[in-house]
Amino acid sequence: MNDVSQTVNVPTLLVKIFGKDRPGITAGLFDTLAAFGVDVVDIEQVVTRGRIVLCALVTKPSGRGLEGELRSTVHNWAESLKLQAEIISGIGDNRPRGEGRSHVTVLGHPLTAEATAAIAATITGAGGNIDRIFRLAKYPVTAVEFAVSGVATDTLRPALSVEARARGVDIAVVAAGLHRRAQRLVVMDVDSTVIQDEVIELFAAHAGTGAGEKVAEITAAAMRGELDFEQSLHARVALLAGLDESVVDKVRAEVRLTAGARTLIRTLKRLGYQVGVVSGGFTQVTDDLKERLGLDFAAANTLEIIDGKLTGRVTGELVDRAGKARLLRRFAEQAGVPLGQTVAIGDGANDLDMLNAAGLGVAFNAKPVVRQAADTAVNVPFLDTVLYLLGVTREEVESADELDGTAD
Repeated sequence: MNDVSQTVNVPTLLVKIFGKDRPGITAGLFDTLAAFGVDVVDIEQVVTRGRIVLCALVTKPSGRGLEGELRSTVHNWAESLKLQAEIISGIGDNRPRGEGRSHVTVLGHPLTAEATAAIAATITGAGGNIDRIFRLAKYPVTAVEFAVSGVATDTLRPALSVEARARGVDIAVVAAGLHRRAQRLVVMDVDSTVIQDEVIELFAAHAGTGAGEKVAEITAAAMRGELDFEQSLHARVALLAGLDESVVDKVRAEVRLTAGARTLIRTLKRLGYQVGVVSGGFTQVTDDLKERLGLDFAAANTLEIIDGKLTGRVTGELVDRAGKARLLRRFAEQAGVPLGQTVAIGDGANDLDMLNAAGLGVAFNAKPVVRQAADTAVNVPFLDTVLYLLGVTREEVESADELDGTAD
């Protein structure tokens, strides 16, 4: 028997089996090989639409004439199952992967052959090698992951970001390593991220003629980065003066969660992640979301209420662009999670500091200025697609939901 940990110069055989999949193929191949006393160096198996490709890298049998007998026996076994076999001689193991390893996750709706070709060419052009590709999800988007080596993540990310915009797909590039499997903290914006609405617009709809339109105009300008957030917040909240506090319950009932929000949070919690929200909106809504969704952290501005009426002012710590980044750092410290292992998700200009401070910043259906500045962008309306960026597959999510009977 050979020591497979020292196979640099050892003669090896690559045994490839392909054809229609059925139970017992893998066991049958290795039962056949076992008769020749070979050691297994590497195995790779893929099944696509009922067709199997099974590759086994094994040491050559040491006895005289045994290699030829092994070849003949494997071919006969494969033919008996109407499979094809190919056996290639060589030396040693696979080539060591190059320095610089990354996970490249691609989301397409749909994912075209043209886009896939362009992504592969960009990886190669940057000096990278594609070691493996596998599918993470087939709906509501097609999500695939490329394992890439030979090029630094910081070099690969901007090159693929340009290609993503040109091809109409979403691409996330993260460094490989143990940290990807470590416990993380995920912090999300609320308005137009965790929920579909802008909370202040929901309040303004109860404030009389014209208030809603005025608030919407100020909100849009602030999200585009055209107005100072603090000034815009005070201007919008002033329009709510005099509203009865009973409006709070009405607004809570009107809030609509973004598609996939429950699935994302539920799955992250199963994985042991801690999850929080920060909002330029109001604690009167975020505190309710924290309870409903089982969040670990929540922070927002607070509408002042005196004698049962909204005063048109906010109280407490201001949650603006800088405040969101400050809260991300505070939550990370409280959670005991290094800042480099945090994920931030948002859509507006006031999320940029938070996205840039996090280990991974994700622009979710974001404004152009935010998409260009973030590490990665997701432009489909399903918040749970963020799970694919973390290497979680759709099958894993659905299996976990089936076990405990939960689903959106």
